[in-house]
Amino acid sequence: MRRLSGRIARASWRDILLFGLPALLVLCGVVLATVKFVRPAPPNVIRFIGGDEQSSIRKLADRYKKIIEKYGVKVQLVHSEGSVDTLKKLSDPTQPVDVGFVQGGLVADPKPDNLVSLGSMFAQPLMIYYRGDQVVDTLNSFKGKRLAIGPEGSGTRQLTLVLLKACDIDEKNTDLRSIEAHEGVDAILKGDVDGAFFTGDSASGELQAKLRASSEVHLVSLRQAEAFRRKFKFLSRLTLPEGGRDLAKNWPPEDTNLVGPIIELVARDDLHPALSDLLVGAAKEVHGDQSTFREAGQYPQAIERDFPLSPDAARYYKSGGRFLYKHLPFWLANILDRLLVVFLPLFVILVPITKILPAIYRWRVRSRIYRWYGLLMAIERDIHKNPDPAARELIRKRIDDIQQAVDEMRTPASFADQLYVLRDHVASVRKRLTG
Repeated sequence: MRRLSGRIARASWRDILLFGLPALLVLCGVVLATVKFVRPAPPNVIRFIGGDEQSSIRKLADRYKKIIEKYGVKVQLVHSEGSVDTLKKLSDPTQPVDVGFVQGGLVADPKPDNLVSLGSMFAQPLMIYYRGDQVVDTLNSFKGKRLAIGPEGSGTRQLTLVLLKACDIDEKNTDLRSIEAHEGVDAILKGDVDGAFFTGDSASGELQAKLRASSEVHLVSLRQAEAFRRKFKFLSRLTLPEGGRDLAKNWPPEDTNLVGPIIELVARDDLHPALSDLLVGAAKEVHGDQSTFREAGQYPQAIERDFPLSPDAARYYKSGGRFLYKHLPFWLANILDRLLVVFLPLFVILVPITKILPAIYRWRVRSRIYRWYGLLMAIERDIHKNPDPAARELIRKRIDDIQQAVDEMRTPASFADQLYVLRDHVASVRKRLTG
C-alpha cells in the first residue's frame, strides 16, 4: 500500500508539471508583456502653459489649476508670450511642458506629429477697434491706414495678417505696426493709429475698458463675418449682443458681428490617460457654462480641427471618465487601475485554461489505461483460434508483460478504480488462457 501510494503521488505531480508548466509559461509571458507595454503610473505634476500674466488665458489656466489640484495632482503654470510661443514650446520635445491653449489657424504644414487635441474649448473673439466718426464695417476700409496688429510672435498678429491678406491688405499698401497690446491701446486713444486688433490673450479686459470709455473709439461690426467663417475653418462667427459688455452704459449700443479663432487644448501625444481625463473633466467644468459668446454645454467639443483628437479624450467625450477615477480618490483609482490592467488579461487567459487543462489531463490518464485493452482484445482473438502449446506459451508471456506493465502503472488516486478494473480484465484473460 505504501508503494502504491508513493506511485500515485509521483504520477500526480508528474502529470501536474507536464500540463501545468506550459500554462505557467503562458501566464508568465502575459505578465511580462503587460508590465512592459502598460503605461507607467501618471506623474503627479502637469506643466500647463498659461500664457501671459495679464491675459485671459492665464485666468483660465488658474481655474484649471484649482480644479485639478483637488485630486492631488500639482499644476505648474508655464509662462508664454501667446499662442505662437505656446505652440512652439509644445512642439519642442526638449521643453518641459505638457499642455496648453493653442489658437486655431497657427499650424502650418508640416504639422507637428507629437501633438494631439483634447478638444475645442471656446471661441476667442477678435476685437477690432477704429477711431473716427466714419463707420467702419469691413476690413477693406483699413487699406492705407495705420494699424496696430499685435507684437511679433503673437497669435493676434498672425491671425490679423491672415484676415488682412484675404482683403488684399499687406505691409506694402498699409502701415502695419507690430506693437504690444497696451501700446496699441495708447496709440489709438492718442490718434497715432487708425485701428487696433486685440484678442483675449493679448489684451486684458481692463485695457479694452479704456477703449470703451473713449467716445472717439468704436468697435467694428463686420458685415462679412459669415464670409470669413466660411473661408477659414478655424474661425467662428460670434455675436456680441447689445449691452453685452456693459448693461448700465448699453455698450455696445447694438448687436455686433465678430469673428474669432477656436481655441484648442493641445497636449503632447504621450500624456498619461489619467491626466487626460483630469484635463477634459476640468475643461467641462470651466467651459461648459453659459457666457457672452457660448451657450451652456456648447463647449468643449470633440471636433478635430488643427490637431488630431486624442483617443483618450475621444473616449472621455463618448463615455465619460473612467469608473474608478469618478468614484475613488485619484491615487487609489490609479493603483487599482494599474492592477486591473495587469490582472485582467491573466484572468481572461486563466479561466479557459482551468477548463481545458483538467479535460486534457483526464484524457491523458485514461489513454494510458485504455491502450492496454487493445492488446487484451488481440490476445483474446488469438486464444479463440485454439493455439498449440508453443503458441499458448507465447500468449502467456504477452499476458505477463501486460500484467507487469499494469502493476507498474502510475495513476492519480481518482483513477484507481479504472486501474483496478484493468487488472481484473488482465486476470480474466489469463484465466481464459488456462481454461
